[in-house]
Amino acid sequence: MNVSRETSDKLEHYEATLRKWNPKINLVAKSTLADLRARHFEDSAQVFKRIPKETTRLVDLGSGGGFPGLVIAILAGERGYPLETVLIESDQRKSAFLRTVLREIETKATVITDRIEQAPPQNADIITARALADLPMLLAHCERHLNPEGRALFLKGRSWRSEVEDARKQWNFELDTIQSLTEPDAVLLEIEGAKRV
Repeated sequence: MNVSRETSDKLEHYEATLRKWNPKINLVAKSTLADLRARHFEDSAQVFKRIPKETTRLVDLGSGGGFPGLVIAILAGERGYPLETVLIESDQRKSAFLRTVLREIETKATVITDRIEQAPPQNADIITARALADLPMLLAHCERHLNPEGRALFLKGRSWRSEVEDARKQWNFELDTIQSLTEPDAVLLEIEGAKRV
């Protein structure tokens, strides 16, 4: 990631805090810790590249350890985007981790500790999610939280084709598939205009 020294320091502090908290609350799989930068930080940063500068409200569903939402909030802050970032996470301990990192690195974002289907509708311009649920379920969450002109950006692994096939049985939507920069079998799905069949 090509970022300023200040942003690099924020990301390093975030990484160190995640390593400290991870043994107790399992923010990321232990097997991915050796390659934390590429597997989590750079993977999240590629989502940021798809966000127009004029975007004002982004909601990250099931934020967990903050990927991709917290990384996006940090990068948006560096670039001066007028982006309000909302992180929805139902687990109290993970929410506490997110709030701790945001406070310590002085980055703005709102953490909502609630189940996605019970959180107040967010009217988001963009919704993001990573390793949260299958595509039909993610689209159901979009129905509640995404504004009608909004877009969804979902990082998906090797089973993405079958998820899209399943989703098409219940939903009509426009789809753009972007090859992942960090995983050969993964993609970033960019979805607009999702409506139930």
